[in-house]
Order: sequence, then structure tokens, then C-alpha cells
Amino acid sequence: MLAVILFLASGLLPNGYGSDTSVALAQATNIIRLSVFLGIIAAGQTLVIISGNEGIDLSVGAVVTLTAILSYVIANGNDSRVLPALAVAVLVGAAIGLLNGAGVIFLRISPLVMTLGMSGVITGLILVAQHGNVVGAVAPIMTRIIARPLVFGIPGAIIIWLIFGILMWLLLERTQFGKNLFAIGVNRVTARLSGIDVTRMSVATYALAGALAGLGGFLVVGNTGVVFINMGNSFLFPSIAAVAVGGTLLSGGKGSYWGSMAGALVLTLLTSLLTTMQMPDSVRRMILGGTLLVLISIYGRQRGFRQ
Repeated sequence: MLAVILFLASGLLPNGYGSDTSVALAQATNIIRLSVFLGIIAAGQTLVIISGNEGIDLSVGAVVTLTAILSYVIANGNDSRVLPALAVAVLVGAAIGLLNGAGVIFLRISPLVMTLGMSGVITGLILVAQHGNVVGAVAPIMTRIIARPLVFGIPGAIIIWLIFGILMWLLLERTQFGKNLFAIGVNRVTARLSGIDVTRMSVATYALAGALAGLGGFLVVGNTGVVFINMGNSFLFPSIAAVAVGGTLLSGGKGSYWGSMAGALVLTLLTSLLTTMQMPDSVRRMILGGTLLVLISIYGRQRGFRQ
């Protein structure tokens, strides 16, 4: 179904795209490639939301910006520094997620308040450390692997996303961690009585979400080749919307990463169509915001049914 939507959308684009199958396929491939980065960033958001307790990570945008800058500075145009840059991005993201989890669980701060406050702290640290001036460069190998075709004309980013999606499916559906995650999302009291360490699971979930946001920051800078202070902000709202559009209950306990992947594709497609129609940014934001409001209203009714 999603492939059909992408194909039809490509056919609706101007300049005769629909009349040439190869061009339409290229357009669909580009939409999928652009969806990769939102999809990977939405992975961590998916885990936090499934875990319940009204969890939504509002620090994702700041983490993406910080890890993108760190990757840019550490790599500094040198292929031999790519792995250290990736490791630092993931570890820093995980450390921030760990702090988020600790604040939510041990200090009993609301997830929204804790992650929003962390976002402000990270943004302030970036401004203080960099003073708006970031010195570095993307390593050539990052561009070759992430932004350019690797196999049969398929961009490396899409191949990475496919492998990543399989790993996320295995994590959620075939591991004890995944089973425990759904259990605490449905009912934390019942999960605790069943022998699940809810505290450790919750903190680990936020840490893993931060690590995935760090991976997203690394991939984003590898694709764009540049960094700027607010580059992660554009992923915050869509990462939540992608999870909701993908069918994950915002009340927790039910969802899948395949759904979040589909949500990322749909949002990217919608944004591409609105851009092609020359809709101003304000209108695009209104449409995406309206979409999320409708989904939140549905979520509220679902939560009432479950209670």
C-alpha cells in the first residue's frame, strides 16, 4: 500500500514525472531516502512512547544537533575519524538519555518537563561552547555511504534503514527487553508484580532512545555535509507525529517500529507534496500540527476505553 501511495504521489508531481516510470521511481527513492533520518530518530521516540507513563522525549532535537556538531568536529574531513565520531555521537546521546531517565524515575519529574528542560540545557551548552562558530568537516566516506547509491542504485541510507528496521523489529518482538517494554507500557504496577524491574527498564529505554537520537545526528550531518545550531529542531515534532501516524498508542503498551517507519514515509511524502505545491512553511506546519491534534484526540478516547 505504501509503495502504491509513493508511486501515485510521484505521478502527481509536475514536470511530467508521472509520464516516465524511471523518473517516478527516482522520485519515490528520493522520498524514501529523505525519510530515513526522520525514521531513525523516531525509533527512540517509539521506545519511549511504548514504555508509557506519558513518555515523550522533547530533547530529541537538541540531541540531534549536539551529536551532529560533535560528529562534524571530530571527523573533521578525515575518514579515519569516522568511527570515533560515531561512537562519541551514540555515547553522548545515551548519556543524555540516561539523565532523562534518571530524572523521570528517581526525581519523579514529568517526562515532558524533564526532556524539555534537558533540551534547553543542551542548546545552551552548544551556544556557550561554539559561540555560533563550528569548525570541522564531514569525512568523504560519510557522504559516500549515506548520501550516494551503493547497490543497484539504492542509496546507502536506505540500506542502513532497512537493516536498522530489522534490528528494531528483533529488539521489540524477539527479545525479553521488548516484551518487558510492552508490559510496562500497558500497566507498570502489574509489570512490577510480575517481576519486571520497571526502574531499570525505564532508565534503559531513555538511554537507548538518546543513543538512537545520537545515531540520527551522525547520519543527518553525513547527509547534509553541514551543521547549524538548530538543525535538529526540524525533527522534534515530526518524530512524535511519525510514531502517532504509525499506530503506536501515545498512552503506551502498543505499537511497532514498522509503523513508525511508515509514519516517517507518510510525513516526508506529505511534506514533499506540499513543497512541490509551493505551500509556505507556515501552511505546512499548520497541516502537520492539525494532523497531530487529530491523532491526540483519538489517543485520548483510546486511553479512556483502556481505563
